[in-house]
Amino acid sequence: MKKHVPNLRRRLAAAWLMLSPLLCLSAAGAARAADPSRPAVVTVQPEAFSPQLSAYGQIVPTATVKVRVVDAGVLRDLRVLPGSVVSAGEVLARLGGTRMQSLLTQRETSARSAQARLDTARRALAIARRQLAAQLSTRQAVDAAASELAAAQAARQNAQAQLNEVRDLAVFKAPMAGAVVSVQAANAEEVMPGQTILTLQPAGKLWIRAEYFGVAAGAVHVGMSGRFEPAGGGGAVQVKVTTVGASLDADGGTQVGLSPAQTTDAAHWMSGQWGTVTLDGAPQAMLAVPTAALILDRGNWWVMVRTAHADQPRQVVPGPTRGWQTWIASGLRPGEQVVAQDAFLEYHRGIAHAYQPPD
Repeated sequence: MKKHVPNLRRRLAAAWLMLSPLLCLSAAGAARAADPSRPAVVTVQPEAFSPQLSAYGQIVPTATVKVRVVDAGVLRDLRVLPGSVVSAGEVLARLGGTRMQSLLTQRETSARSAQARLDTARRALAIARRQLAAQLSTRQAVDAAASELAAAQAARQNAQAQLNEVRDLAVFKAPMAGAVVSVQAANAEEVMPGQTILTLQPAGKLWIRAEYFGVAAGAVHVGMSGRFEPAGGGGAVQVKVTTVGASLDADGGTQVGLSPAQTTDAAHWMSGQWGTVTLDGAPQAMLAVPTAALILDRGNWWVMVRTAHADQPRQVVPGPTRGWQTWIASGLRPGEQVVAQDAFLEYHRGIAHAYQPPD
């Protein structure tokens, strides 16, 4: 009998070694199920969701102003460069040359002649009135002198206007405040009527031009609000949609124009800067699940729905994702329970048995 005691002890020790891992697994599973901070399932409930539509946009001028030549001449005193900031009425360049100088001399001569005629007519009228008072002239003579004075005044105004016109033609002034975008001429260059010498970008006349595609394009409408985040960094600028129109490009995108929500925001815009335009859509109620609950299999998305008998796979159509949640466009009903932990392993539970190698 004593001979069999060591054998019995060895058998009990072997049995304990075999049962220890199973007991540990059972204990770990019980502790895991009892941990309320890591729920195995979540109940699907409708939650408010505001869709966001994103696209790349660029800050561009709403319009540019071209400073053109009205009469032929030689360009001189051009001092502005691309990027120069000018004020309204600032002299940008002058127009000279023999033709312009000849025209200016002719108009100045005409103005001096008209002024001399006016001075003569005024003296003649004064003399006629004194002679009428001394009964040395007639009323008809005074009226004739007054008519000549009126004609001389009109001629003088016309001649001065023509002289001012030539002087204005010889000086290029900024029609408005802004920045010089480009310069198309140089000093000492002979320019012709209609030729552009420089292009101005009016101050404060900037907006964002973005292009949306697909479903997002159909949801954009005038009045939507959002924000513009520059690609180079910096704070976001609040914007609003001002225009929505079809694109002229072959890709079929929708052109969207946006302006700053507040006029003070436009002061920080830089022409040509790229960034992301994010528009806020109308809030809507959608079902949300943890993103970890989604399973991708053969090009389709699935979730594991807990039923009274077992966890069943259900095909769904995911919507937008934000943070750790994904909104479901279709496939689930409110109140259903979805496996949120180890859903992928639960979905492929039988795969180990299907690929078990033979002994």
